[in-house]
Amino acid sequence: MLTFDLYWSFRSPYSYFVARRLRTLEHDFEVRCNVRPIFPIAVRTPEFFESRDPLWFTYFQIDCRREAAFLGLPFRWARPDPVFRLPDGSYPKEQPHIHRLTYLGVAAAERGRGLPFLDEVSTLIWGGAVDDWHLGDHLRQAASRAGLDYDELSAAVDGDPERYRAIVEESQVAQRGGGHYGVPLMVFDGEPFFGQGRFDQLRWRLELKGLKRRAPA
Repeated sequence: MLTFDLYWSFRSPYSYFVARRLRTLEHDFEVRCNVRPIFPIAVRTPEFFESRDPLWFTYFQIDCRREAAFLGLPFRWARPDPVFRLPDGSYPKEQPHIHRLTYLGVAAAERGRGLPFLDEVSTLIWGGAVDDWHLGDHLRQAASRAGLDYDELSAAVDGDPERYRAIVEESQVAQRGGGHYGVPLMVFDGEPFFGQGRFDQLRWRLELKGLKRRAPA
């Protein structure tokens, strides 16, 4: 079976934009996505944003809204942001959400439900239907929609967070080895496809390598 790696962040709207298409691709075709959640660049290298031209963020905001509308996806900036930012614009080392979210993504992937979990949780965070996605049973319901037991997932992550951190850090090294530092990054047969806009090229490349539809259940 064809396989490709996916490096993906819960803080990235563009990761959200591609999750549903990747989920459908894996469901409909004989291909396996090796889901490798990583920390966002704001956590890995927060100084990245210090050197950005102000137009970078202005364009980013415009492009996110436009791309969501083009894809027919609901979109609103997350409330709260998965990465906590101080009033002075800096990102503290201790983060209340993103580390655990990423570990949950790793645990979901280990249980063979990585893409469904990424899709359901990123829709919860970025889809605009829910405020305070981190409170109540929102994450539990998203996990259930992905075919997972949230309590079991949480127990695994909370019981050994250092193991999950090591897996994430290993994936971050592998990501750079795959040819890029950003997300979403799909790597197939040694070839990097950076950005959700490269989905069609990824599928084209898979088709050239013999991608086949799954037989009807």
